[in-house]
Amino acid sequence: MASYAQHDSIRFDYLIHVQSNNVALWILDLLPIVFAYVGQYSSYMIANAASLLVMEETKELRSYASQMQMQANLAATHDHLTGLPNQALFYDRIETAFRESSGQTNASFAIMLLNIENLKEIQDTLGPTSTDLVIKQLATRLESWAAKRHSIARIDSGNFAFLLVDCNKDHVESLAKSLIKAIEPNFITNALKLTLHPSIGISVYPNDGDDADMLFQRAGIAVVFANKSPSGYSVYTSNMDEHSSKRLTMMGELKKAIARRSLELYFQPKLEIKSKKLLGIEALIRWKHPQHGYISPDEFISIAERSRLIIELSAWVIEEAFTVCAELHKVGHEIKVSINLSMKDLLNPELPDLVAGLTAKIGIDPSWIIFEITEGSIMNDPSRALIIVERLKSMGFDFSIDDFGTGYSSMAYLKRLPVSELKIDKSFVLDMTSNDSDAIIVQATIGLAHNLGLIVTAEGVEDESTLAMLDKMGCDIAQGYFFSKPLPKTELISWIESKLD
Repeated sequence: MASYAQHDSIRFDYLIHVQSNNVALWILDLLPIVFAYVGQYSSYMIANAASLLVMEETKELRSYASQMQMQANLAATHDHLTGLPNQALFYDRIETAFRESSGQTNASFAIMLLNIENLKEIQDTLGPTSTDLVIKQLATRLESWAAKRHSIARIDSGNFAFLLVDCNKDHVESLAKSLIKAIEPNFITNALKLTLHPSIGISVYPNDGDDADMLFQRAGIAVVFANKSPSGYSVYTSNMDEHSSKRLTMMGELKKAIARRSLELYFQPKLEIKSKKLLGIEALIRWKHPQHGYISPDEFISIAERSRLIIELSAWVIEEAFTVCAELHKVGHEIKVSINLSMKDLLNPELPDLVAGLTAKIGIDPSWIIFEITEGSIMNDPSRALIIVERLKSMGFDFSIDDFGTGYSSMAYLKRLPVSELKIDKSFVLDMTSNDSDAIIVQATIGLAHNLGLIVTAEGVEDESTLAMLDKMGCDIAQGYFFSKPLPKTELISWIESKLD
């Protein structure tokens, strides 16, 4: 076009001339080169930016993966709530202690297991959130106690473990006492003051085992014995193994016996001392084992109290006793039935509702029932126990302090309890005619109870001289073999009818 515009024709030499002298054509010819260069440069910059972006993303991904790996490792070895080592890491530390002790003369270390007995009751009452707050407070307190000297771990909900280095059998007892003392002060949650009930079991290397599993197992056996020890701790001994195996077997059989209702209630009469009139009966549980015959209530009830079985057992006893009470009143025997409640019953927030349901179902008058509670069951957690007692009292049920003198209640707290009866433990009554100290205790207890407006019942009355002495002291009611041994329902009715003849 440029050649034709200038020369009115298109020839080769015209084309060369136009191409050589036309700046516009030069620009047009250069445009592809410029675009190619700009395109290459832009591609280079985009590629470089993409490369940097990929590198940054890769770095972030690697950092995130590293953090996730660290969290996974921490979760595998530590408790998520408290941050303490878990059982897996604790076992690893025990193995390390074994390796370090290998070949050393007189090397020793100990495993100490801590169980919080009433943690389940706290969770049932306050819920998991408040329970977690208590556990966190406890973990902080335990870490502070252990410091850097002893390893600590949280095994599960209410169980903690300690690896005590350079400790022999004598030293561990002082450490157990120290730990219990550290747990004694109240824990605070939602403005409530809570008391925890610790039990500590201890096993010592090399006497109690030469591997982690054995030491751990035997410390666990010792915890069971610590539950019923006044000190709150127990050091493993070899004779515990037999008792532990029997306990596990009996626990399973007791659960079946409760489910099959193969247990039985016996009843022991309570008579007014002056008139010899029958005022009431105490319901006492009996278990006739198909192989072992009658098993002592002290034995199987203590097993039940260390588990949730006591709740099932108490529910069965209350229902059976209510039923017998209703039957007796239906035929004209207007007497009261006394029913024993355990420590765990007084910490069970469902108990009042259970009792209310059975009262309506069976059709009894609450004034026909006396619930017997021990000093120890009340003083274990006074605030919570008092709530249960007062709820039942508001329904119309009476209460009695059982086995008075064997516990550790304070007189100030005794005055606050809505009880109508105080029972003197048979350990003071049995020898009171020959033991001046027992006689003084019985006389003082009768005076104290009467000053508080309470009726006094003496247990363990086995002869007429004891009965006469109690009468002289002003005791109100007597219970014991002098009148009758505990009787099954059919024999009890015959006994009552014989007294009426």
